[in-house]
Amino acid sequence: MITLYDEDANPVGEVSRARMRAENLWHGCVLIFVRSLDGSRVYVHRRTDTKDIFPGLYDCSAGGVIDAGEAPGPAAERELAEELGVSGVPLKELFRTRYVDDRTRYHAWVYEVSTDGPFTHQPEEVASGGWMDLGELRRRIDDPDWPLVPDARAISREWLRTLVPGEG
Repeated sequence: MITLYDEDANPVGEVSRARMRAENLWHGCVLIFVRSLDGSRVYVHRRTDTKDIFPGLYDCSAGGVIDAGEAPGPAAERELAEELGVSGVPLKELFRTRYVDDRTRYHAWVYEVSTDGPFTHQPEEVASGGWMDLGELRRRIDDPDWPLVPDARAISREWLRTLVPGEG
């Protein structure tokens, strides 16, 4: 079960993940951008081919759906630990936004962490991963042919605008 939200990001109940996907209902997600300790690189991974949405595409953030009864901060900690095996690092909450397309619509709580790892991929969700420098990530995001998860493409543009001018 996951938390169901209204259009204004107010929790309004619980719903199964299957129903949320089938009816494209508003839900909450957390996205965590993982930067190297020196701030020059971002951890990018490829999703497994068995993911229920956007299988096999690249993603430049860890994250996922907020479970029923869960707040965004704990959801971000859980998702980071589950997907990349990273725990015990302070999360910096950056901003809230929303993402809507014909397959999904959600409210996003966006975070950033700084760590050099180590990383342990969750085999059901992450096929592979590695570092990409910020400049390269900016170029790839702007390349419509690079197989990046659509929501990550949109939200990472917002995230990159929050960085100090001249970074990456």
